[in-house]
Amino acid sequence: MTTPIEFPPAAELASLLDVHFDDPSLLEHALVHRSWAFENGGANPNERLEFLGDSVLALVVTDEIYHAHPDEQEGRLAKVRSAAVKTESLAEIARDLGLGRFVRLGRGEAISGGADKDSILADTLEAVIGATYLDGGFATAYDLVQRMFAARLLELAERDAALDYKTSLQELTAARYEQLPRYDVVDTGPDHDKTFTAVVVVDGSEVGRGVGRSKKQAEQTAAREAYRTISARAETAGRDPVR
Repeated sequence: MTTPIEFPPAAELASLLDVHFDDPSLLEHALVHRSWAFENGGANPNERLEFLGDSVLALVVTDEIYHAHPDEQEGRLAKVRSAAVKTESLAEIARDLGLGRFVRLGRGEAISGGADKDSILADTLEAVIGATYLDGGFATAYDLVQRMFAARLLELAERDAALDYKTSLQELTAARYEQLPRYDVVDTGPDHDKTFTAVVVVDGSEVGRGVGRSKKQAEQTAAREAYRTISARAETAGRDPVR
């Protein structure tokens, strides 16, 4: 007989979040991944809560950066928001919380390392935000998001314009070389634990290389290196990198 996987109680997570739930079953539901639901009689997965939490998160982050940066233009604010709520950012925050050990995963997903997958961590974090909103209202959800994302938003606001390096590199190469960068990506390893390596080619030469746990992550890392390489070349030549 297969021994069932044991997960920490949701109440422990609520304590870590410093959020009181009048209806603890909402938080329990937020932790149910579809793989666990499938293996347990078709229980409801957390996907509806994830959908709700995604919208609550976007509104809170938008409100925060809008009021924190009254002189910034829409384009800059959009970049900060996009970087803050992308999958990789949410997964980093979820890891800091130790959220992975609370996620109810099916046996196969758990064995394949699902508790540390960016997509599962990000989706579960959004579901937790959705559950917090339903239980305590917008003010409680706002407070939770504000506490979890404060450091991240401050870090992003202090960065240069290249928050989304793929977009920034595209703008840079279009201006300098009148062409777009090309990404060559290869993957290695088994399906449940792949490593992706991306190479950026501009004007016939490799200008950046990146490694990541997803194709998107590898391309962003490579784009960052390429952006910095081309900008440094421009500075050495004594010219604006986008001219």
